[in-house]
Amino acid sequence: MNLYLIGYRGCGKSTIAPLVAEALSSSGPSWETVDADDAVEEIAGISIAEIFSKFGEAKFRELESKVIQSLSEQSQLVVSLGGGAPIIETNRRRIGETGKAIWLRAEADLLWRRISADHQSDQQRPDLTSSGGLEEVVQLLEHRNPIYAQCADFAVEIDQQSPVEIARQIVKWVLSNADECGW
Repeated sequence: MNLYLIGYRGCGKSTIAPLVAEALSSSGPSWETVDADDAVEEIAGISIAEIFSKFGEAKFRELESKVIQSLSEQSQLVVSLGGGAPIIETNRRRIGETGKAIWLRAEADLLWRRISADHQSDQQRPDLTSSGGLEEVVQLLEHRNPIYAQCADFAVEIDQQSPVEIARQIVKWVLSNADECGW
């Protein structure tokens, strides 16, 4: 079984995943962290922005699904998924069959502030709509939030919490559900 962190870009999945893996490893078997976006870039040999620019979103989603398939065949992983990964039904099914999904929930304005403050993110992650900016975040959350809710086994509101506090909530949930999860 794996843990899959889901949520919109900027919610802290890549920051929180190693904290969760470290805490879980200290109370049992060793857990590893994998960032699915990094894995996509590794197999493609180019950045996500370049994949979108040269081949389009469909090719990126195809590569992302291959990465999720490969990760789902492993265990004891805390996987930081790209924000759009759960929109693909096949990915949702794999996540549900091979682990538990933790949704890092946040309001659009907080996400946009975080995305805007991360200058490296602008270079690595393309706009997904013609509007861009906060309007894009609001628009995509309207579409994605019901999907995240459907996919999630547990949700954490990230507003007003540090990464360590969020990781503690996740670990507490995992440990209290360990028997049910098969861990």
